[in-house]
Amino acid sequence: MGLMKVFSGSEVLAIALQGKLEAAGLETVKKDNIQSARLGGFGGTDLAVEVFIQETDFAKANPVIEDFRMSI
Repeated sequence: MGLMKVFSGSEVLAIALQGKLEAAGLETVKKDNIQSARLGGFGGTDLAVEVFIQETDFAKANPVIEDFRMSI
């Protein structure tokens, strides 16, 4: 299976969600386009940090994600 994007936003919120998902026993991947853009010598966007999970983990991750979204 592949990766599924579950969040796109600021780095602070992405790190918070990533921590909650990992505390629930889920593996995550964070893609930081801000850092990539900086290293490439050009600007980034506001929604430049993304969090991904395995598609097969979505059922387990969904309650964590919804709880996180309701808290922000």
